[in-house]
Amino acid sequence: MGTDDKIDAKADELKGKVKETAGRATDDEDLQAEGEGDQVKGNLKQAGEKVKDIFK
Repeated sequence: MGTDDKIDAKADELKGKVKETAGRATDDEDLQAEGEGDQVKGNLKQAGEKVKDIFK
Protein backbone atom coordinates (compact mmCIF):
# COMPACT_ATOMS: atom_id res chain seq x y z
CA MET A 1 0.00 0.00 0.00
CA GLY A 2 2.92 2.35 0.62
CA THR A 3 3.98 2.39 -3.02
CA ASP A 4 0.47 3.29 -4.17
CA ASP A 5 0.38 6.18 -1.71
CA LYS A 6 3.74 7.44 -2.95
CA ILE A 7 2.57 7.29 -6.54
CA ASP A 8 -0.63 9.12 -5.62
CA ALA A 9 1.34 11.85 -3.86
CA LYS A 10 3.67 12.30 -6.82
CA ALA A 11 0.68 12.40 -9.18
CA ASP A 12 -0.88 15.21 -7.10
CA GLU A 13 2.37 17.14 -7.27
CA LEU A 14 2.70 16.72 -11.03
CA LYS A 15 -0.97 17.56 -11.61
CA GLY A 16 -0.43 20.72 -9.60
CA LYS A 17 2.57 21.72 -11.68
CA VAL A 18 0.54 21.29 -14.87
CA LYS A 19 -2.33 23.37 -13.49
CA GLU A 20 0.02 26.08 -12.25
CA THR A 21 1.77 26.27 -15.62
CA ALA A 22 -1.54 26.38 -17.48
CA GLY A 23 -2.78 29.08 -15.14
CA ARG A 24 0.31 31.19 -15.75
CA ALA A 25 0.06 30.70 -19.51
CA THR A 26 -3.59 31.76 -19.61
CA ASP A 27 -3.40 34.40 -16.86
CA ASP A 28 -5.91 32.36 -14.86
CA GLU A 29 -4.99 33.15 -11.25
CA ASP A 30 -7.54 30.68 -9.85
CA LEU A 31 -6.11 27.78 -11.84
CA GLN A 32 -2.60 28.81 -10.90
CA ALA A 33 -3.51 28.92 -7.19
CA GLU A 34 -5.27 25.55 -7.45
CA GLY A 35 -2.14 24.09 -9.01
CA GLU A 36 0.03 25.48 -6.24
CA GLY A 37 -2.34 23.98 -3.68
CA ASP A 38 -2.19 20.58 -5.37
CA GLN A 39 1.59 20.72 -5.27
CA VAL A 40 1.57 21.48 -1.55
CA LYS A 41 -0.87 18.62 -0.97
CA GLY A 42 1.37 16.26 -2.91
CA ASN A 43 4.46 17.39 -1.04
CA LEU A 44 2.76 16.90 2.32
CA LYS A 45 1.66 13.41 1.34
CA GLN A 46 5.21 12.58 0.27
CA ALA A 47 6.58 13.87 3.57
CA GLY A 48 4.08 11.70 5.44
CA GLU A 49 5.16 8.64 3.45
CA LYS A 50 8.81 9.36 4.24
CA VAL A 51 7.99 9.54 7.94
CA LYS A 52 6.15 6.21 7.71
CA ASP A 53 9.19 4.68 5.99
CA ILE A 54 11.48 5.88 8.79
CA PHE A 55 9.42 4.08 11.42
CA LYS A 56 9.20 0.80 9.51
